[in-house]
Amino acid sequence: MVITLRPAVVAAGCVLGLLIGSSTAIAHPQHYTAGQVRTFLVKFYGKHGPSQYDRKHRVTLYLRQRVAETKGYDLLLCAQNTPRDISIGKVTTAQSAGVGWATVTTRWAGSPKQRFTAYVGLDARKPIKLYDISCRVES
Repeated sequence: MVITLRPAVVAAGCVLGLLIGSSTAIAHPQHYTAGQVRTFLVKFYGKHGPSQYDRKHRVTLYLRQRVAETKGYDLLLCAQNTPRDISIGKVTTAQSAGVGWATVTTRWAGSPKQRFTAYVGLDARKPIKLYDISCRVES
């Protein structure tokens, strides 16, 4: 038995496949949300800074290399010592750029609080990681 498909049937099947495929893409977001980025940063920084595990596994290779090359202070905290407390500000996401960021505020015993910016990659097809740090410290 030979089955002959009409071009209209083949075209309808292709369109249906595209519609099903696009609805699947909508159901599985390609970018982390601001809430997910905030949760990541709060867990990453904790109250006194990232753990050794987080420093190794939740930071991009690029940033790990920058940390290794930075002498005299902890690049991930933009400081030389361990802060008394850390808080994460409002998260902004730029999905078209694939990055989200937030102000990280560190508090110190006997010193004013300081702020720096932490950047997180938004590609949800990959594990969420700290992407970069801007140590332009603000008091």
